[in-house]
Parts: sequence; C-alpha cells; structure tokens
Amino acid sequence: MKIAEIEPGGDELLARTLLSLQRAAYAVEASIIGDDRIPPLHETLDELRATPLRWLGACDDGRRLVGAIARSEDHAEVDIDRLVVDPASHRQGVGRALVREVLALAGHRRTIVATGRANLPARALYESFGFVPAGESEVIPRLWIARYVRHPSSTE
Repeated sequence: MKIAEIEPGGDELLARTLLSLQRAAYAVEASIIGDDRIPPLHETLDELRATPLRWLGACDDGRRLVGAIARSEDHAEVDIDRLVVDPASHRQGVGRALVREVLALAGHRRTIVATGRANLPARALYESFGFVPAGESEVIPRLWIARYVRHPSSTE
C-alpha cells in the first residue's frame, strides 16, 4: 500500500473515485450508527472538490484508491475531518496507516477528530492511537458525534 498526497479539487476522475469511496464508507457508518444523515454521505462532486481540505490517499498494489483521510490544520492543531476506507478493504490496516501518517505530519501539534458516537470501530481505532474523549454533541437532532483529542505527548 502506498500513501501519498492527493488533490481531488484539480482532478475530476480522482474526485469521482474519492466521492464513490466516501459514499461507500459513510454508508457503512450510517448502518453502524443507525442514521444516514451524515453530511459527507450526501456531498456532491462539486462540494467535495471545493472543500479546502488536505488529502492523503492510500492505494493498493494495483494503484486503486482504497482509502483516504482529509485534514485541516494550522500551526497548533490538526483536525482529521474525515477518514474513508473502501468496505472491501476493512480490517486490512488501511485506516490505521492513514491515521498514523496524519499523526506523523502533525508532529508536535494537537490532533482532533470526531466520529459517530455509536461508531465503536472508529472510536476504538482513535483510542488505540492515544486519542481521549473530549465530549459529545448532537450536531443535528438525534445525530450524536463523539469528539476526541490527542495531545502531542500521546503515543501509539
């Protein structure tokens, strides 16, 4: 598996591939949490291409995109905005490798992430990297997310 920066904003084919992957990944989360109102699940191609996020993509040996992680960042903090993995590649270390790469890029900065409160597999993944709970919120009626933070001193 190879992980590299990707830029869906300037590459329509890549953006379409990423959008398809994102929808498949969030459909799994929607099933887990029992709610399909996850905003990225309904994002359009134009919306995806317009997001001001920085992306890393994971490709398998056949150069097929099997996962991606998006972040925003400043001098003090990295925000993991979304992590998507092809359902056919679940439990193969793709998500773990992408999170590890973002944490390496974060360096000595604080890293934050949010996921569906009932998404126990995602929560376990983040906790395994030293993320600690930082609260829960109801982002839209009856759709709850759990927020996590990882301080630079945390270790894997």
